[in-house]
Amino acid sequence: MANPNLLTVPEASEVLRLKPSTVRSWLLKRKIPFVKLGGRVFLRLEDCEAMILGGLRPAMNLNGQGGAA
Repeated sequence: MANPNLLTVPEASEVLRLKPSTVRSWLLKRKIPFVKLGGRVFLRLEDCEAMILGGLRPAMNLNGQGGAA
């Protein structure tokens, strides 16, 4: 039974909207956590989602200030 919270590199690249080679590069540089099971590499869905949220930048209001208008 597969764990839906564990993603393969191609699946994680779809979630992150990156090329699989970028995700593999990040794995080698330890820029994103991963799980290794039986020689296979998996990324947790919550870690991919945290990377997306970590890159979130607040919108600017009309006065050029951060935050809501």
